[in-house]
Parts: sequence; structure tokens; C-alpha cells
Amino acid sequence: MRITPDMSQFLADMEYPATRDDLLREANRDGLGPADIALLEDLPEQSYSAGWHIKYRLGARALSGAFTSVEPALA
Repeated sequence: MRITPDMSQFLADMEYPATRDDLLREANRDGLGPADIALLEDLPEQSYSAGWHIKYRLGARALSGAFTSVEPALA
């Protein structure tokens, strides 16, 4: 997961607090790219207090996927 410059600018310009639905509505209105909109769609439905809060959620989700093991560890 990579935060694009467009996403960073969008989050900086967004008015907070904002719900996921608020973010999606404004992202579509502002013409944010489909990959960025898909990231916003995957956010939990809650109120976000600032852009860093959203970046934290996106980063935590990417990290949790990076550390899941497909195969069991050998003992």
C-alpha cells in the first residue's frame, strides 16, 4: 500500500471529523483515482478526526497483511 500524492493532498484538504461515507463522497467529487477510492472503501466505518488517523489505519491494514503467514512455521 502506497499513499499517493493525490491521496495525501485529498486528506490534507478534507474537512474533519469525517466518516468513511463522507470521505468517499468527497473523493468521488474531487476525482480521486480508483485505486485511492478502493483504499478508502476498505476503511472501517467510523468517524476520523484527521488525515493522519486515516493514514494510520491504511498503514496498519497494510502491515497486518504483510505479516500473515500462508504456511505454518516449522517447529
